[in-house]
Amino acid sequence: MLIGTFTILQDMLGDLIYEHKGKITSQRVLDAEGAKMETSFSGSANYKGTDGTEIGTYSTIYRPEGVLYGEGHGVITSTDGEIATWTGSGIGRFTGQGKIRFHGPLLYRTLSTGKLAFLNNLVGVYETQIDENQNFAYKVWEWK
Repeated sequence: MLIGTFTILQDMLGDLIYEHKGKITSQRVLDAEGAKMETSFSGSANYKGTDGTEIGTYSTIYRPEGVLYGEGHGVITSTDGEIATWTGSGIGRFTGQGKIRFHGPLLYRTLSTGKLAFLNNLVGVYETQIDENQNFAYKVWEWK
């Protein structure tokens, strides 16, 4: 049964859409009693052959059991001026001193008819690794 489940998951997860590397650019406390933080980031990526940048902001709630829950949104801009946006959520956990791993879904939208048009109404699944120096790397796969 486990092999069958794995095959189904492989069929649902499509191609790697892009890899993004960057740095956390700011953080602020939104609610000290609820342990809610806002984190913004910026970096560069290659979206199926199209170079661009991405900026985004996540609000994260620190849950007592050591789990982080985040919701956010962002903007992708290609070097030739195309724009796409995303909204997403995710679950994170500390993986070491100052290190965090997040994963979850992203929903994309764009009015682009050019190279970023493939992102319109696409659902992605991401995994992000954040290091102790607030650098991050994440990968996004299409969810078919």
